[in-house]
Amino acid sequence: MLSGLIKFILGFFLAIAVLIGGGAAIALYFMNRTGIPPAKPVFSNDSPSVKAQAPKATEPGGAKSTLKPGTKTESSPSSTSAPTESPKATPSAKPLPSGAYRGRVSWSEGLSLRSQPNQEAEKIGGVGFNQKIIILSESEDKSWQKIRLEGSEQEGWVKAGNTEKVNEQ
Repeated sequence: MLSGLIKFILGFFLAIAVLIGGGAAIALYFMNRTGIPPAKPVFSNDSPSVKAQAPKATEPGGAKSTLKPGTKTESSPSSTSAPTESPKATPSAKPLPSGAYRGRVSWSEGLSLRSQPNQEAEKIGGVGFNQKIIILSESEDKSWQKIRLEGSEQEGWVKAGNTEKVNEQ
């Protein structure tokens, strides 16, 4: 009778241990699954200069190729769109301010452009991965960089260490 009671108690505690261990394993599995960040959403107002430049670069070229076989009266709107592109090329062609250098965003998820060099500052835009930028200066503690989007006059602050210098030739 004593051995039967001991077997019952040991079996009971073994069952409890298996249930607790299984529950802990399942809980850890789901906690790790929720720790994986989702893909970064892209909104229509994020980094408008990147989205605006890509279609403009393809549309006039495509428009010119379709207009050559067509009438010449349609080529006048494409010639009006060409001057709008040349001012965009002009800011990148102008000389850099002293101490500034060209770079690109090396953080794969892009960066938030902020109005001041701190985490609580207002977000004024975004910068996409591999986007070309001009690094104007750094904060005193070297943890923030003031940048200007290349081909645009938009300036703001990004976290340092997420950009890399581009060699100019």
